[in-house]
Amino acid sequence: MNYFECRNGELWAEDVRVSELAEKYGTPLYIYSTKTLKRHYRAFDKALTGVDHLTCFSVKANSNVGLLRLLGGYGAGMDIVSGGELYRALAAGVDPQKIVFSGVGKQDHEIKEALDADILMFNVESTQELERIGAIAGQMNTVARVSIRINPDVDPKTHPYISTGLKKNKFGLDMLEATGVYSMAKHHPALDPVGLDCHIGSQLTQISPFAEALEKLLDFADQLKSSGIDIRYLDLGGGLGITYNEESPPLPEDLGRAIMDTLAGRQLTVILEPGRAIAGNAGILVTRVIYTKKTPAKHFVIVDAGMNDLVRPSLYQAFHRIGEVIPKGREKLSMDVVGPICESGDFLAQDRMLPTVQPGELLAVFSAGAYGFTMSSQYNSRLRAAEVIVDGDKTILARRRETYQDLIALET
Repeated sequence: MNYFECRNGELWAEDVRVSELAEKYGTPLYIYSTKTLKRHYRAFDKALTGVDHLTCFSVKANSNVGLLRLLGGYGAGMDIVSGGELYRALAAGVDPQKIVFSGVGKQDHEIKEALDADILMFNVESTQELERIGAIAGQMNTVARVSIRINPDVDPKTHPYISTGLKKNKFGLDMLEATGVYSMAKHHPALDPVGLDCHIGSQLTQISPFAEALEKLLDFADQLKSSGIDIRYLDLGGGLGITYNEESPPLPEDLGRAIMDTLAGRQLTVILEPGRAIAGNAGILVTRVIYTKKTPAKHFVIVDAGMNDLVRPSLYQAFHRIGEVIPKGREKLSMDVVGPICESGDFLAQDRMLPTVQPGELLAVFSAGAYGFTMSSQYNSRLRAAEVIVDGDKTILARRRETYQDLIALET
C-alpha cells in the first residue's frame, strides 16, 4: 500500500496535491511519501518479531539524506556499498553499530573510514579483500568484525542484471573457498568473524529462493561451528520484490514466517537488507509534457524527464505505471513516452495504452522511489531533478534542483 491516490479527479501525495508540488518545485520532480516509508519499514520490522534482528535499509536504492534520516529515526540500520554511502548514513545520524558494508570492491580509504566509524561489520566478498581489511585493521590497532558473503548458487528467478546468487555472478564465495577464508579470519589477530552473509538478487517474487539459500547457509553455519567458529549474525540480504505492473510478490510477513520456521530456535541475530521493498512504491517521478508527435508508425509523448532521470526502463526494460496527475477522461491510444535525450533508448514507456495528453499537462511515473534518483545522471548536461518529501500536509525540499553552475562546479 502507498499514499499516492486520486481524490476528486486529481492525484495527491498524502495530503498535498501533486500538481501544487510540480508548480512550486518544477519538473521533473521526485516525490516521496513519509507514511509509505514508515509503513513499509515497520512491515519488515514486525515480520521478525520474536527474533533478534536488524533491518538495514539498502542505501543504494535511495540515498537521499532526508529519507535516510527518517528511516534511521524509525530504528533502521543501513546496508552500504561505498564510502560515499557511509558518509551519507553518518550524516543522517544513523548509529554506526547498525551499518553493514557490502560490495566487491572496497578501497583502502573506504575500509579505513568504516573502521574509524566502528561499523557493525564488513560483508567480505573475496580472499584478497579479507587480507586487505585485516592488514588495515592491524595498522590501525583495531579489530574488524567481518561476515563472509556466500554465493549459494541459487536461481532467484529475476532479471539477469540483478541476479547475484548464481555461481557465474561476481558476488561472494562458494562454500568450499569460504571455509578456508573463515579459518584465515579466525586466526588473524585483527579480524573477528562474527557473521555469515548472502544476497541472491533483487526484485524477487517468490519465497522459495530465499528458503533454499537460508537452508544452505544454516548447514554451512553448522559446519563452521564444528570447527570452532560460532556465527552470531545471519545476514540474508534483501531483494524482496514490489508490484510495478501485475507482479504479486510475497509480503514481508511471508518472508519472516519462512525465516523463523527454518531457524528453529537458533540463537542468531537476523539481518535483512531491503531497499526496493521499502522505498520503491514510496516515490513517484512527476514529469511535464513538452510536445506530442505522430508519425506513420507511432504516437509519441515527449516529456521533460528522460533516461538520465529514470534509467530503469532503458536499462532493464522495466515497467513503470504511468498516470495523469489530473485526468481528463480522453480516449486511449498506444504511445511511447519518451524524453529529450539524444538516444533511441530514451523512453519511460513503449507501446503503452494511455489517454491522450496535451503539452503542459503532467504525468506521474509510479514505483520510482527506488533506483530512481540514485541511478540518475547529468547525461546531455541535463540538470538532475529536485526531490521532495511529503509528510501529511507538509513538504520538505530534500534536494534542490541542480543549476547550470552545478554542472561545471568541479571543472576547470
